[in-house]
Amino acid sequence: MWVLRALDADVNHPVSFRLIPGAVKTIGRVGAADFCLDVPLVSRLHCRVEVDAEGGVEIVDLDSTNGTWIDAMRITRAPLRPGSVLRVGRVEFALEPMD
Repeated sequence: MWVLRALDADVNHPVSFRLIPGAVKTIGRVGAADFCLDVPLVSRLHCRVEVDAEGGVEIVDLDSTNGTWIDAMRITRAPLRPGSVLRVGRVEFALEPMD
């Protein structure tokens, strides 16, 4: 299992999302998104996180206005690995193993 953890989150209000094998989750600004980020530059449905049965994580941009970025490269579909940084709007996430 994995956790997407915001790198610049307030200590009193941490932002993290749990990811289990087989999960397909959306990140966006609206309540219809599985993971809601109501912050500037995040599209209503911004990107999708897909976790395969073996635990591999892939990020798919959903035609967001400001793009989805992994390690400062704009992507349409790309794997996310531990140590990489996912940026959605102005929020940066790290992929970490769940304890």
